[in-house]
Formats: sequence, structure tokens, C-alpha cells
Amino acid sequence: MFSFSRNSRGKLANLWWTVDKPLLFLVAALIVIGIFLNFSASPAVADKIGVGSYHFIKRQVVFLIMACGLMFLLSMQSLKTIRRTAIVGYVVVICLMIMTLFWGEETKGASRWIRIFGFSLQPSEFVKPTFAVVAAWLFDGQRKYQDFPGNLLSIALFGFTLSLLVLQPDIGMSFVVSAIWVFQFFLSGLSLIIVGALAVIAIALGVSAYLIFPHVQVRIAQFMASENNLSYQVKKSLEAFQNGNIFGMGPGEGVVKVHIPDAHTDFIFAVAGEEYGVLLCWVIVAIYAMIVIRAMLLSCKDNNLFIILATAGLSASFGLQGIINMASTLHLMPTKGMTLPFISYGGSSLLATALNIGMLLAITRKNVHAEDKDEES
Repeated sequence: MFSFSRNSRGKLANLWWTVDKPLLFLVAALIVIGIFLNFSASPAVADKIGVGSYHFIKRQVVFLIMACGLMFLLSMQSLKTIRRTAIVGYVVVICLMIMTLFWGEETKGASRWIRIFGFSLQPSEFVKPTFAVVAAWLFDGQRKYQDFPGNLLSIALFGFTLSLLVLQPDIGMSFVVSAIWVFQFFLSGLSLIIVGALAVIAIALGVSAYLIFPHVQVRIAQFMASENNLSYQVKKSLEAFQNGNIFGMGPGEGVVKVHIPDAHTDFIFAVAGEEYGVLLCWVIVAIYAMIVIRAMLLSCKDNNLFIILATAGLSASFGLQGIINMASTLHLMPTKGMTLPFISYGGSSLLATALNIGMLLAITRKNVHAEDKDEES
């Protein structure tokens, strides 16, 4: 077993002594749970579409190695590097989102995916963490520098990003990005009057989305329908939780993965409920909640607005995505094709989540603000 001296000056030693270990442990627990659930859910889906039992598992292992490497690399970076990474990443993601409008792969009436070097990538997954950090930097700049129009720049970038998401269209992702941005804006000192005005605008946009986009109308109608008229996947998902009860049917014993096409992605929480019962579902919910709460508490220890806002945006993005996935699976809200972070299968989702958590681990490290000052001096 290796150990690092507190006097060590290397990057690894510095990471070991400064990273928040409870937060790192919680993230590792989610990754382990995701591995077990993917081994259970993926083979049935792969056999159904005729690509070999371990097709998705092999791909997920490759993505997981890349994701852990990215998360590890980012977690040891300074605030300045994290800001630069987010800005460059945001610019690249915006360019890719524009490209999807012209050369994207259309699925169910939406162009959200683009093929790069033989891999399908969903750029909008990466806009959440990068935009959250960029927005935090702009709001912080507004408070630090008298002539810096941080709020106006943030509003302009938000409007531009939201327009690209709506054009795809991706209403669910638009809602998530909007919620994160408004949350950060509120924390930076937004008045309650403007918050109320933004709420009215959000309601108006939600009604407009319902009137304009047919797939939104279908999902709302399915959500409001009686039990007999629920969508096929939601109906099977609810049956899975009934079958699992408290302790579950046992690892590998579930049947929902055979019937639901998205059992390894959007509905993997149903697989957890059927095979491991409500107990594991409670554990998963608790881990997500503890990650968000822990990150928020850590950010408040250092009186630095950028750290507070960036942590708020990144942790809210992570937690909100988990809530939307689990709520959709339990029929507590209309279905939205959003994965369960670190648990669902998916390369774009896994890498975007690693980007999110990697920056979050870096921002919440001990004395990270002091390190940033040392670099500037």
C-alpha cells in the first residue's frame, strides 16, 4: 500500500492531501453500482438487437476508463486551469451543437447526435458542466470588476445556448440548463422581483414548447393518462418496482430488462429496483443527495464567489439529472431521455459526468483558492 508524505510537492501527493475523500468515495460508490447494474441489464438488451451479449459492457468499460482518467486529470488542476478548460470546452461544444443542426443524426425528430471519428457524440451533454463554470466566472467578474459586464454577457450566452438547444430540439436539456443558470444568478445576488419575472417567462416558454413540439404533447399526455394508457416502458418500469419490493428478486433475476429497450440507459433504475429492491434505490438516492450536499457545504468554507457559484452549478447539474431520470422511471414526471449519472450506459453521458465531477473535485479541494493566488503571483 502506498502513502504520501505531507511534505511531498508532487501533483499526486497534493491531490491526495487536498481532495475531499468522502466526496471521492461517494463518486466511487456510484461507479461500482453502475458496473454491477450494467452487467445485469446490458446483455439482455444486446441479445435482443443481435450485437452479442457483452457488446455494451465492453464499450462501457472503455468509456469508464476514459472517464476515470479525465476525472482524475481534472481533479488536480488549479482554479485558473478549470476556468480555461471550461471556456475552451464551452466554445468547442457550441461549435459541435451548431454542426448537429446541419450534419447531426436525426432520431425521433431531433438532431442531437453527431458522428466524430466513428463515435456518436451528444454535444448537449457537455454544455451543462462547461456553461455552469463559464456562467460562474462571468457572475464573479461582475462583482469583482466595476466595468466588467458579467451579468449581460452571461445572459447573452444563456440565450444563445438555449436557442441552440431548442433548435435541436431538446426541451428537457433546455429546462436543466435554464434551472442551473437561474440558480447561479440568484446566488450571485439576483433580486426576487427578477426571479419572479424569470419564473413567468419560464412558464410561458413551457406552454409554448407544449404547443409547438408534438413529442412534448405526447409525453405530457402519457404522463397524465390513466394507468391503462401509460407508455409501454413506464408501465413495465412500474411493474419492475412492484416485483422487486423491499429486497428485490436477486442479482440477474429481473425480467424488466428483457422487455424495455432502454433498460440499460434511461430505465436502469427500474432494473435496480426489480433485482435489488427498494433498499438499493434508497442507497442510490442517498448517494446523489450526499454528493450534492457535501459539495455545497465544502464550497461555503472558502469565501470565494466563483467557487460557490461553480460548485452550485456543477452539483445542481449532477443532482438534477439524477432526479429527472429517477422521477421519470417512477412516473413522477413526464419521461425524458436523460441518463442516470455514472450508472446508465452511454459514452457521452459518462464522459460529460466525469468532466462535471472532475471539475467539482478540483474546485472543492482544500486550499485551492490559495493555490490559484500562488500561480498568479
